[in-house]
Amino acid sequence: MRCPACGHLEDRVVDSREAQDGQATRRRRECLSCGRRYTTYERVEEALPHVVKKDGRREPFDRRKIVEGLQRACQKRPVSREQIDALVAAVERAVQESGEREVPSNIVGEAVVERLKELDEVAYVRFASVYREFRDVGEFMSEVAELAARSAAAPGGGTARTEVDAGAEAARTVKRTSGRRTS
Repeated sequence: MRCPACGHLEDRVVDSREAQDGQATRRRRECLSCGRRYTTYERVEEALPHVVKKDGRREPFDRRKIVEGLQRACQKRPVSREQIDALVAAVERAVQESGEREVPSNIVGEAVVERLKELDEVAYVRFASVYREFRDVGEFMSEVAELAARSAAAPGGGTARTEVDAGAEAARTVKRTSGRRTS
């Protein structure tokens, strides 16, 4: 492994542990040249399917894109990096277990949206507003209303404050993202 500080190729492993629910190995390494310590992660490289975009383009599955989108949606929300990584790992596993060589992007997107809905409702509304490309505030508000109704009907019921907060945050998101186009 090349040292990120000096570029030397020889190091020693100081510590090894299981990470990401056994899906990776975390290793602490020490450079034999400069003595700097750094962390690496190893994971089994498995052939992931290609994602077929809406316009017909095909590109390799890229977990980094999902992580970045989720980080934007979860900004200033009580969602940890570990929760985001777990969600992405679950989506990646589901895509891989499908056994398909190509997976439509909407299947990947819906898998993310459904898992995010369970994790954080505000982050879900933020992510869905960009992913589902709501054409107007009416579509957006109907999604928020559906979420509020589902939350209220859940065991223990949703609190009025949560529903109001989700609706207010959603309206702010629409105002910020209206006019912006993502690819």
